[in-house]
Amino acid sequence: MLFTINELIDLVIMILAIGYIFSTFVKRKPISGYDPLAYYQRQPIIEDIKYGAMIAAPAIVLHELAHKFVAMGFGATAILHAPINWYIIIIIMRLLNFPLLFFVGGYVTHTYLPPLQSALVAAAGPLMNLLLFGIARLILKFKLVDRKYYEVVAISGRLSMFLFIFNMIPLPGFDGFHFFTELIKFIF
Repeated sequence: MLFTINELIDLVIMILAIGYIFSTFVKRKPISGYDPLAYYQRQPIIEDIKYGAMIAAPAIVLHELAHKFVAMGFGATAILHAPINWYIIIIIMRLLNFPLLFFVGGYVTHTYLPPLQSALVAAAGPLMNLLLFGIARLILKFKLVDRKYYEVVAISGRLSMFLFIFNMIPLPGFDGFHFFTELIKFIF
């Protein structure tokens, strides 16, 4: 089975939390000629959450799913988790207008794998972000989507590149740390 019920619930929570958190950073622009009264009667908070999720969720959710599926490909049992307690803290901070100091998108736990395989699982998430960045660049370069989606694709691509670089930092808790420590175990 690819997903448990708990994982599907965590995926929904993850997408909604990411949408809300990022909706405060990336504001959608009203289309030209819009009616301000109609705009604000449409529950803009829901629209803002959808916009934030469209931009950030693919980069974050696919990052975590890459970890899960690569671990499963090596025969491990892998479980996706939404860090609900962290989401609550971050959402409260956002409601209190604190600047976002940190963000945990999600995490995957898996059964034991040998060092090389474990290193590849750690690298899978950031490599997915690098792939998403490349896809976004190609979409923009070859104008593969309607112009009204360019901003969403551009921001999502930049976020994916940021996540690739950020996650490959070799500090404890980051994918880069797990990648390099497991690679060192494999080599030595």
